[in-house]
Amino acid sequence: MNTARSSLVLCALLILTAVLLASTAGCGAATAGSGAGDVASAVGDEKLVELLPVEKDRLRLGFIKLTDCAPLVIAKEKGFFDDEGLEVAVEAQANWKILLDRVVGGELDGAHMLAGQPIGATIGFGTPAHIITACSLDLNGNAITVSNRVWEKMQAADERLRSPAPTHPISAAALRPVIDEYRAAGKDFNFGMVFPVSTHNYELRYWLAAAGIHPGFYTPSDARGVDQAEAVLSVTPPPQMPAVLEAGTIDAYCVGEPWNQQAVRKRIGVPVVTDSEIWRNNPEKVFGVTAEWNAKYPQTHLALVKAIIRACQWLDATDGGGKFLNREEACRILSRPEYVGADYEVIAASMTGTFTFQTTDQRSVPEFNVFFQHNATYPFYSDCIWLLTQMRRWGQVAEQKPDAWYHETAAKIYRPDIYRRAADSLVRSGHLQASDIPRTDGYKPATGEFIDGVNYDGRKPTAYLERLKIGLK
Repeated sequence: MNTARSSLVLCALLILTAVLLASTAGCGAATAGSGAGDVASAVGDEKLVELLPVEKDRLRLGFIKLTDCAPLVIAKEKGFFDDEGLEVAVEAQANWKILLDRVVGGELDGAHMLAGQPIGATIGFGTPAHIITACSLDLNGNAITVSNRVWEKMQAADERLRSPAPTHPISAAALRPVIDEYRAAGKDFNFGMVFPVSTHNYELRYWLAAAGIHPGFYTPSDARGVDQAEAVLSVTPPPQMPAVLEAGTIDAYCVGEPWNQQAVRKRIGVPVVTDSEIWRNNPEKVFGVTAEWNAKYPQTHLALVKAIIRACQWLDATDGGGKFLNREEACRILSRPEYVGADYEVIAASMTGTFTFQTTDQRSVPEFNVFFQHNATYPFYSDCIWLLTQMRRWGQVAEQKPDAWYHETAAKIYRPDIYRRAADSLVRSGHLQASDIPRTDGYKPATGEFIDGVNYDGRKPTAYLERLKIGLK
C-alpha cells in the first residue's frame, strides 16, 4: 500500500471513530452509502468519499499535449486521484499510435484517448485490441485552420469572407475554388489531421462533404483513405501542426487546442470553423483502458472514473454570472512543460470562454470546451454509433452492417454501467447531485445540429447513412 493510501485509511479510521463517538445517527450518515468493503475518507473540502478497495494503487496514465488532457492533469494536480488512494503518474506521449500501443501492451494503465480509438481498436481497424471507455472527457474543442495563403485565396473567391469578422459558420464551399485551382495545377491540397480514427478526421471529412468536396475513401488496397479524394488528408501529431503548416507541407489542418490559437498567435493561419459549428456538442476524448485491465482491476477503474468526473466538474464550475471559476488556474497548470507546454495566453485564448479566429475576430464561445455540462462525462452509446457510421461512411468498416451490429458494438465498448457505479458513489458522498447523472438508455435524442442540417438518430444508423450525399451507404 502506498503512503498516500495509508494516510487516507488512517485518516478515515480516525474520522469514523470520531463520528461514532459523536452520535449513532452521524455514523449512519457517514457510512450508509458505502459499498461492500468501502472506507469513508476525508478530503480537502471536508466531504467524505467512499474509498474503494482498489487492487492497484500505483498507476501510469498517458496523454497527448492538448488542452483536453485537462481532466487527467487536474485530477492529479488538485488531489482527486489522491482522494481515492491512488498514486498516479500522468505522462505525455509522442503520438496517438504510441499511446494506444502502450495501453495495449500494459506499459500504461489507461489514457486520454480519441473517442474513436477504443472503437477502431475493438473492431480491428489499426491496432486490434478490446478497449473500453466508462467515461467521456469532454465535448467540442477542435477547429479547422487554413494557412494565410489559403485564407487570402478564399477571401478572393468569396467577398463575404473579406469582413474583419465574417459570418459563421464558414462553409467548405468557400474552399472549393482553391482546391480546384490546386488540382488544375496538378497539385494536391493537403490537410493535416491527427489520426485515422480521430474525431478530427471525421469532422474534417464531414465539413468537406457537406459542401460537396470528396475527402476520399479507405479501401482494402488504400489504407491512406485518399481513394477518389479531391483533398488529401494525412496524419500529423497535434503539437507539430503549426510548424508543418508554416513550412508549407500542409495547407490546412484540423486539430484540438491550443494548436489553432498558436497559428493565430504566430500569424501563420486562420481558424475558419470550430467543430461545435460542424456538430454542436460533439464527443471528443474519452478515458480508455483495455477490457482485460478492467476485469483485473475493477475497483481501481471505478476509483479512476470517480476522480476524473470530479476533475471535469471542477473544470466547468462557474459563478452565478456564468464566469468560469477555475479555468485560469487550469490554463496555468496546463502551460507547464510536463503537460501541454504552450504559453498560458495561448491556452487561455480558447479555454477561458473566448475563441480567436483572427486578430480582428475574437468571439465569446463559452462552450468551446465542455468538460461536465450537458452530461459531457457520460459515455453515450449514440456517440459511439455516430463514430461507427463515419467509419462505415469512409470505408474503414468495409462492409454494410445492420443496425443491430452498431448497437451491439457500442455496448461492447462504451460502459455506462461502470460510469453509473462511480457516479452513484459520488452522489452518496455529496460530490454530485442525483440530477447530474442522466436518466437514459444510452441514446441522446435525435439532433439536426450539424452544419448541413442532416438529422442524426443513434437508434437508426443505417437510415442516417442513407441521408448523407457523399459516402458509402
